[in-house]
Amino acid sequence: MRRYVIKRLGQAVGVLWAAYTVSFLVLNWLPGDPVTAMASAGMDSGDVDPTRLAALRHEYGFDKPVLVQYAEYLGRAVRGDFGDSVATGRPVTSTLADALPQTLQLTGAALLLAVLLGGGLAVVATYTSQRWVRQLLLSLPPLGVSVPTFWVGLLLVETFSFRLRWFPAFGNDGLKGLVLPALTLAIPTGAQVAQVLAKSLLTALDQAYVETARAKGAGRWRVHLRHALRNASLPALTVVGLLVGQLIAGSVVVETVFSRDGLGRVTAAAVTAQDIPLVQGVVVFGALIFVTTNLVVDLVYPLLDPRIVVASGRRAALA
Repeated sequence: MRRYVIKRLGQAVGVLWAAYTVSFLVLNWLPGDPVTAMASAGMDSGDVDPTRLAALRHEYGFDKPVLVQYAEYLGRAVRGDFGDSVATGRPVTSTLADALPQTLQLTGAALLLAVLLGGGLAVVATYTSQRWVRQLLLSLPPLGVSVPTFWVGLLLVETFSFRLRWFPAFGNDGLKGLVLPALTLAIPTGAQVAQVLAKSLLTALDQAYVETARAKGAGRWRVHLRHALRNASLPALTVVGLLVGQLIAGSVVVETVFSRDGLGRVTAAAVTAQDIPLVQGVVVFGALIFVTTNLVVDLVYPLLDPRIVVASGRRAALA
């Protein structure tokens, strides 16, 4: 188990390093100059004092070779220091800390709704004995996956805000203001969970151990939830871990549609301003949430199926 945990931790560190490196290279290859944009502040770039530009480039380290910038920024990032925002001058960590609570609230609520809605749909669809009901329920996840997130958001706003006036259309207005944005993110995410879990459940229900449980007198509901669902949940758990990154990316669109403050709007503004330190902070933070979630998922695997650790140990011994 120790070797299994160490291996997963090493993979998590590798993903964080790769995310930082790729974002650094991409942002430095983009055309344009963030320092010029900051110094001009709405004026014509030709009117900006070259001396001021040189001073700002020196202050942010943009006058150094790319490899030197990379080494210095990476060293500071390891200590949790991503520098100051080029656009606002505020520390990147402070900007992210201010926007973080709203985004975590949104993505957490969306993930919970996705698991409940998607998991519930998969269980009901595979449990019902009515063939037409099963086919109807199993046809819903592909529809949910194919619908664009922004279209779902606009449809929910039109229906529940403008017509029924049940929920506010914009802003961070408490719990009521969270319902529509969270549901917008949860529908496509829950549809993917339902697809994977339903397929896994149907496969598990055809296995020999399920027939054995039935032969021993286990009830249909007990067989479905205790025997089949436990084994079928592994692929769905993997999908949930991967979907965390999708939820973070989707928050950019959802927070824009619903005019919510959070990492999504911070990211959109930072990319527009080519704010390299802030964008890198957002990318690394998003990668940190992603790898942390997947690390938790990897550590939960052995609890559901201890054979995973045994198989991992055998592969390591053969290598």
